[in-house]
Amino acid sequence: MLTLVASPIGNLSDITYRAVETLRAADVVFCEDTRRSLQLLNHLDIKKPLVSCHAHNERERAAELVARLREGQSVAYLSDAGMPGISDPGAALVSACIEAGLPYTVLPGASAVLTAAVLSGLPCGSFSFFGFLPRDGRGRRAALARIADCGHLAILYESPHRVGATFRALYEALGDCPAALLRELTKKFESVERGALSELAARFSEAEPRGECVIAVLCQKQAAPEPGEAALDALLLAALSEGRTVRDAAALAAERLGLPKKQAYARALALRED
Repeated sequence: MLTLVASPIGNLSDITYRAVETLRAADVVFCEDTRRSLQLLNHLDIKKPLVSCHAHNERERAAELVARLREGQSVAYLSDAGMPGISDPGAALVSACIEAGLPYTVLPGASAVLTAAVLSGLPCGSFSFFGFLPRDGRGRRAALARIADCGHLAILYESPHRVGATFRALYEALGDCPAALLRELTKKFESVERGALSELAARFSEAEPRGECVIAVLCQKQAAPEPGEAALDALLLAALSEGRTVRDAAALAAERLGLPKKQAYARALALRED
């Protein structure tokens, strides 16, 4: 069987008992980075053969995985941190098992997405995960539009070098929504910076944060601004000057500006008297 094992995102004590038992029982450990996985296995006093399986060779390794499973081997997979398949390799291995009719399972454990959602202090009954935003161009604009449309908590990863720019882009796309920057999750210097997007954009415009960063933002639909008095007055005056009655002018303005008819009628009366 293939077992995808969630690994610690910072604090090595976050490994689960099942994960340790599975790694000890595995015949081989496929891993995103053999150096990172070796550190974890050494910490757990586990000695296993390691096979590199990362984003650039995962499909090739999937064929080797199928061959090993058919030989009766138990294979564990570790990505660098957190849950395999979530902004990490692992999905191609699962697809290969499904296509070949071979068993696989997933062990729950550390997850930066779930940890950040709860730690942010923002409502997280519903949330969407967007991974890393594209750096620029059409893909970045499309991702920001999807975030703006989600209508609930959005979680995304970001490099500390681009945190300030991303907060500015989110502010421009969403308005001044509440947000949080979560840094170095589960580690000694874990921190949470909360505020409106405009505040966080200003705070990190020059002061670059350190360590691994997760952004949480509560995407709230911005109410359309009510038309100003100038727009209402201009429309009513134009209608009245054309010879329309107060009632007809008010009805026209209410329809075009999305206002209550009573409000438009009262203003039309006032303008006629003036």
